[in-house]
Amino acid sequence: MTVIESTTEINKPVADVYAFLADLNNHQQLMPENIYNWSSTTDEASFTIQNMAKLAIKISERIENKQLIAIPTEKPPFDIELKWNVEAKGEQATTAKLTISADLNMMMKMLAVKPLQGLADHQTEKLKEVLS
Repeated sequence: MTVIESTTEINKPVADVYAFLADLNNHQQLMPENIYNWSSTTDEASFTIQNMAKLAIKISERIENKQLIAIPTEKPPFDIELKWNVEAKGEQATTAKLTISADLNMMMKMLAVKPLQGLADHQTEKLKEVLS
């Protein structure tokens, strides 16, 4: 399993950060330009990654003010899990970490690790920007 992580600090209470992340409609604001055909509800989202794949995800687990896990709703090119962990750092600060776990063979790993790391980094940077 390939694990890709990106972390950011946000000057907002953990409940505010969690509430934003808990609604997949908000995640469109976190996506890079190479994501298109976005469609979402509170619990599900589908989109196309340019030159890669179409993905449909749903929130499979919620632990209020701690964790959200999203998994594919359709068979993806490889098994993948997106996990957001949020942790309070005092009353007005939160650490948010995105972990992407993907079951990649060697060939897919060579092709996908850099774009997936870029996606994780972009999402955490945009999360900080949107909530600041």
